[in-house]
Amino acid sequence: MIGRLADAVTRGLGDVTSTVTDVFDPTLRLGVTGLSRAGKTVFVTSLVANLIDRGRMPGFSAGGRIETAFLQPQPDDTVPRFDYESHLAALTAHDPHWPEGTRAVSELRLSLRVRPAGLLSGLRGNRTVHLDIVDYPGEWLLDLGLMEKSYDEWSARALGRLAAWNASDYEAVMQSVDPVARLEEPTVQKLARSYTAALRAARAAGAYDLTPGRFLLPGELEGSPALTFAPLPPGEAPRGSLRREMSRRFEAYKKQVVYPFFQDHFARLDRQVVLLDVLGAVRRGPRAVEEMRAAMTDILQAFRPGAIGWLMSLLGARRVDRILFAATKADHLHHSQHARLTTLLEAMVRDARSRADFAGAETKALSMAALRATVEEEREHRGEILPVVRGRLAETGRETALYPGELPADPAHLLVPARQGATDWLDGEYDLMEFAPAPLTLRPGEGPPHIRLDRAAEFLLGDRI
Repeated sequence: MIGRLADAVTRGLGDVTSTVTDVFDPTLRLGVTGLSRAGKTVFVTSLVANLIDRGRMPGFSAGGRIETAFLQPQPDDTVPRFDYESHLAALTAHDPHWPEGTRAVSELRLSLRVRPAGLLSGLRGNRTVHLDIVDYPGEWLLDLGLMEKSYDEWSARALGRLAAWNASDYEAVMQSVDPVARLEEPTVQKLARSYTAALRAARAAGAYDLTPGRFLLPGELEGSPALTFAPLPPGEAPRGSLRREMSRRFEAYKKQVVYPFFQDHFARLDRQVVLLDVLGAVRRGPRAVEEMRAAMTDILQAFRPGAIGWLMSLLGARRVDRILFAATKADHLHHSQHARLTTLLEAMVRDARSRADFAGAETKALSMAALRATVEEEREHRGEILPVVRGRLAETGRETALYPGELPADPAHLLVPARQGATDWLDGEYDLMEFAPAPLTLRPGEGPPHIRLDRAAEFLLGDRI
């Protein structure tokens, strides 16, 4: 604890220096996160492209005062750079494809040259606002909840969750070992591999609250001892035993992996966007919807939301004062259903938003598509006009028009059976498919087509620009 306090003091002194610099060149640190397949990489790529070429951003009121936007070297030399150019090339190629998803933390700095506004604007010159975008996996956020848990407490919860998702393979491997026997590294590795496989199977089935998150997205730590442990039932842990070593590695994971991530990246954010593939959860069924709702509540506990006064900001204090919850892939639905998707999202994150609002942070929920991959049509079917979306299927590349079903006007029709443990939707299934990006022809000054990305930018950036 003393070491952590010393680190905090040292970091605070550094933050004061950077904050004084920010008086002349203000910097806004925007965190972008979301659980797997939520569209983080596409969001960052399209946001940057549309801030550089703002022809498709009518809802971004500050965009008219931006003289130019350009990429610069990021301030953190030890953090990998977000590969914006490669990702944009993938989305705008002759045969476009989705770029590789987020697997580790990365950063990008976009500098905006802004004209002054107000009565005295003629007396002031242009100013520069730096936007530092930090992209990181949402699975890593779930690990912040481990900081307050012991190895036995985490093991009990982890084993309970695997049992709920029928992870019998890991249970069989776990039953084959003696936790009080002398430690043997091949046994530890066997358990860790089996537990990781169980986590992946549970995620594929629709689970979201899976820890440690680095087991699913290890980044540069793959194969390290800090990621080579697994849950075991509580019991005796004599010196040199398997259970004792598992507990030691769990504590090392918290100290050497989780806490540095919080200190170096997460605790320095000003704004945050949380991306959610709500439609993907609906497609997987009631259990997946309830998992996502609970995971969002847990994730927000890791934030330090709330408003920060100018004096505390000058002294180096940072808090997330605006949080955007965005249901992605809105282009998979006809626009007539977007309001229902937003209502469903608002209901799913109500508990999480209440915590943030109480702490003084401003929150917003919307449905959006950072890159529009479909077009809308109306088709006649059995004498009825159906609103459909048409696009290229991701699996086959075949173009098709799809009516995915109608979301209920009342989100309780989905959330209540989800909380009650229903296994299937009583009103039928939702025929939601994955679409590939459509070929683009961009005119000068225009970024990639999107749905409500300009409104997201307005909420996250508008007041600071």
